[in-house]
Amino acid sequence: MLFLISPAKSLDYESPVPADLPHTLPVFKNQPLELIELLREKSPQQISELMSISDKLAVLNVGRYEAFSPRFTAKNSRQAVLAFNGDVYEGLDAHSLKPRELDWAQEHVVILSGLYGALRPLDLLQPYRLEMGTRLENASGSNLYQFWGAQIAAYLNERSAAQPEAERIVVNLASQEYFKSVDRKTLQAPVVECAFEDFKGGKYKIISVHAKRARGLMVRWAVQHKARKVADLRRFDLEGYALAEAASTPEKLVFRRRLED
Repeated sequence: MLFLISPAKSLDYESPVPADLPHTLPVFKNQPLELIELLREKSPQQISELMSISDKLAVLNVGRYEAFSPRFTAKNSRQAVLAFNGDVYEGLDAHSLKPRELDWAQEHVVILSGLYGALRPLDLLQPYRLEMGTRLENASGSNLYQFWGAQIAAYLNERSAAQPEAERIVVNLASQEYFKSVDRKTLQAPVVECAFEDFKGGKYKIISVHAKRARGLMVRWAVQHKARKVADLRRFDLEGYALAEAASTPEKLVFRRRLED
C-alpha cells in the first residue's frame, strides 16, 4: 500500500537531525526548478496577494525562492518527514521512529507537494511555501493542478507496480486540496480513504485539528504494524479511535472516538 499525506505550512529546520540518518533526493528534479523560476519573477507584494499571506511571510518566502538551489546539501535541506511540522507530522512523530520503521515508511509513504510533486519521507527538502491550490500561471495552465497534470499519478503507478499485486492500494490521508493533484483517470490502483470523526454537539463530526493529527497517527500505526491490506487498517486504535463499521464502506473507512467532556 501507498499512504498519501499532505505537507505542512510550518517547517522545522532547527531541531537536531541524527547525523547517520540516510537521505534521498526528490524524484521530480526539473519541475521544482521550473516553478521556482516562476516564483522568482514575483515581488513580495505579488507573492502576498497570490498566496493570501502576510507581507512578512511573503518576504520570507521570496528569500527562500532566491536561495533555492539545484544542489541539496546538509546546510540547505533536511529530510522531508522531519522538515514538515504540522498536526499530521505531530501525529506521525517521525523523530521517534526506529531506523527500520523509517525504511518501511520510505517504501510506503508519499508526501504530496505543490513544489516537489511527490516526496518520500527521507527525500531532502529545501524550505518553501507553495500550496497545491495556488493559482500560479505556468506553461501548462493557470494553476498547479494543470502544471502537474498526470505526472503524480504516473509516479504512484510506478511505485505501486513494485509492490505485490494484492497490496497495490492507495490510502488517501491527504486533504482534498492535495489529493486533487492525483489524476484519477491515470491512477491504476484502487483508492481507500480514511475519515476521522469526534463526538461533539450531540453528533460525530470531522474536527480539522483532530482529523489532521489522526491522519499522522494512522501513518505511524501503519508503519509500526507494516500494514499491507485494508483489513489491517481496520484495527487502527490510537488515541481512542475505533472503526465505525456502520459508517464505513469498502472505499472509505470511518474511525470515531467519543472523548469525555
